Amino acid sequence: MATTDPGNTHAVFKAYDVRGTVPDQIDEELARRTGAAFVGVAEAAAVVVGHDMRPSSPGLAAAFAAGAAGAGANVVMIGLASTDQLYFASGDLGVPGAMFTASHNPAAYNGIKMCRAGAQPVGAESGLLQIRDAVSGPELPVAATPGAISHRDVLEAYAAHLLALAPVTGRPLKVVVDAGNGMAGLTAPVVFGRIGGQVELVPLYFELDGTFPHHEANPIEPENLRDLQHRVVAEQADIGLAFDGDADRCFVVDEHGRAVSPSTLTALIAARELAKEPGATVIHNLITSRFVPELVTSLGGTPVRTRVGHSFIKATMAETDAVFGGEHSGHFYFRDFWRADSGMLAALHTLAALGESGRPLSALLGDYERYTLSGEVNSEVADVPAAVAAVESAYAGGPGVEVDHLDGLTVATDDWWFNVRPSNTEPLLRLNVEGADEATMTRVRDDVLSLIRRSH
Repeated sequence: MATTDPGNTHAVFKAYDVRGTVPDQIDEELARRTGAAFVGVAEAAAVVVGHDMRPSSPGLAAAFAAGAAGAGANVVMIGLASTDQLYFASGDLGVPGAMFTASHNPAAYNGIKMCRAGAQPVGAESGLLQIRDAVSGPELPVAATPGAISHRDVLEAYAAHLLALAPVTGRPLKVVVDAGNGMAGLTAPVVFGRIGGQVELVPLYFELDGTFPHHEANPIEPENLRDLQHRVVAEQADIGLAFDGDADRCFVVDEHGRAVSPSTLTALIAARELAKEPGATVIHNLITSRFVPELVTSLGGTPVRTRVGHSFIKATMAETDAVFGGEHSGHFYFRDFWRADSGMLAALHTLAALGESGRPLSALLGDYERYTLSGEVNSEVADVPAAVAAVESAYAGGPGVEVDHLDGLTVATDDWWFNVRPSNTEPLLRLNVEGADEATMTRVRDDVLSLIRRSH
């Protein structure tokens, strides 16, 4: 069978999760075996399981639960959930968890995000490869007495927990939310409903539909924000929020319909967290605007720079006891939320800051925008190492130029920096540039792109 073939299993077990097409790469037998293997590797007496709105998700989640129960674990099924709702359940119940979702991927995909008790990540270096090998091996744990499977609704408790961490007060706000037919269509009405009449919620694509009939649930792509941008302007709303399919990422649109950089939100939330805990550590990945570490330092905090990726962010947060971490991709991590990422909690922090302010969002966020970012620009390259080497050769040794290789190639001066990183899965180079102003960013971006594409 495809599900027990080691080659197929290796293909779907990625660095941070399980991801593939249904049913040719991922089916219920693979899910069942993964449930049993997860219990064995995590030594779990109990497991909590949630799933998104994709048509294949309920069956896969049930199969995983059967495998886990067969291996002796008691299983708590929370049903339809966002990924951060699953993290809440894992943290609140103190048990490992599994979430069935393919996040922003198209409808043909599904996957499994697993965590240890307290929402601690499971990745390639923290158990995922052991689970993979057990799934494709001949023996899986079978208990003499199977565990029990029960059902629990944690949505109200999840909403209450988030609002306790970021209460929204102040002036009334009109908020447009684009759920992209994903899980925010379930969570947003409950969370915002608890705020009462202070928030007038304008829903966009709240119907749960894993075929994504309106647009992909991937707000990092500009075309997927257009409906939200138009609706915010048409409604004369104070803010627009866009979530990805499993609602663990949040993107913001201001009252003019302008997309807000996640770096700007990282700075805003960092300032709020440092006000609560002066001197705390804040994590930022190397593609975040340099304004973030400058702001953190100016407020008396300690900025710590990491590689891109949630496993690096979460590991560094644990090592440094950081209060908060932000990524350019719209992931925001909170120590008070078991160091896990929550798009909804980031949204509530933004609404709380806006409610307390007498200014429109564009003016409020202007305090946290000093430089100009390019956003990610991808180039197809036949020989990725040669292209990176050509870029480094052109810049290294120049006056005032600093070079590092923490994650790909980063080149920086006082007025600009850029990072070039190869994709893990495609022959692509990803370029991010920041400049002191629009003209500087554009010049550096175009110069680096010409070097990259000349080597193609």
